[in-house]
Amino acid sequence: MTTPAPRGLRRDTSNKVLGGVCSGLARQFGLSVGGLRLAFVISCVLPGPQIVAYALLWLLMPAG
Repeated sequence: MTTPAPRGLRRDTSNKVLGGVCSGLARQFGLSVGGLRLAFVISCVLPGPQIVAYALLWLLMPAG
């Protein structure tokens, strides 16, 4: 018997590169993890609070 995956928005600790935020978001919304990570890295060259938002999500999203 397997344990069901946790529901809700959670960081993915088994498929993480930095904090598991991108992989958790990709899992929640059914997106490609690589594509979401690439989009985040590309967005970092644009002005805006992307790194601050990532850090906040890392702190606020429970591990799962």
